[in-house]
Formats: sequence, structure tokens, C-alpha cells
Amino acid sequence: MEVRAVGKYLRISPRKARLVIDELKGRKAEDAVSRLTFTPKKAARLTLKVLKSAIANADQNPSIDVDTLVVKNIYVDEGPTMKRFRARAMGRATRVLKRTSHITVILKES
Repeated sequence: MEVRAVGKYLRISPRKARLVIDELKGRKAEDAVSRLTFTPKKAARLTLKVLKSAIANADQNPSIDVDTLVVKNIYVDEGPTMKRFRARAMGRATRVLKRTSHITVILKES
């Protein structure tokens, strides 16, 4: 049985989020939660929220044992990019890209 949760439009670039999630694939869910709790990055906080949501989704199904959950897959997709402009010297402007991410967590029973 698989359970999933998706965090959409999170304000962090996908490249930064992938640095955190790459070490979570294949780990037990409780081990992944403890790792993310003590990782001092913004992406860790956002990923932890999505992971806890997936665990809560699994808890709603009585046939799934929450203690045996394993992170089957976790990935980050790029969301829409907000385009802003910043004033520069001599009346010019530069484009600032504010990237967003969609984090997906898929859990399965081991």
C-alpha cells in the first residue's frame, strides 16, 4: 500500500530543496523525520511538513501500520517562477526570478 502527500508552490528553489531530500530515499519514515528535524536548512522544514502530512494520511487508513513506513520515493518538481524587477544603476533594471517548488513524498509499508 502506498501513501502520498504533495506540498505545492513552496517558496524555495528546486535545486536547494534537492540537496536536502536526496539523502531520504529508502529510509524509514521515523528516521527521515529525525534527520529533517535536525537539518538546519529551510528546505528541511518544508520537507518535514510534507513528510508528516504523508504519515498522517497513512494513519487515516486502518490497514496500514505507521511504524513500518518507508520513504519509497521523494522528489522535487519546479513550480511557477515569479518574475520581479530590481532597480540598477543608470536607470536600468534587472530581472529577479523567485522560484517555487512542488515536493512529493511517497511512502510504502516495508
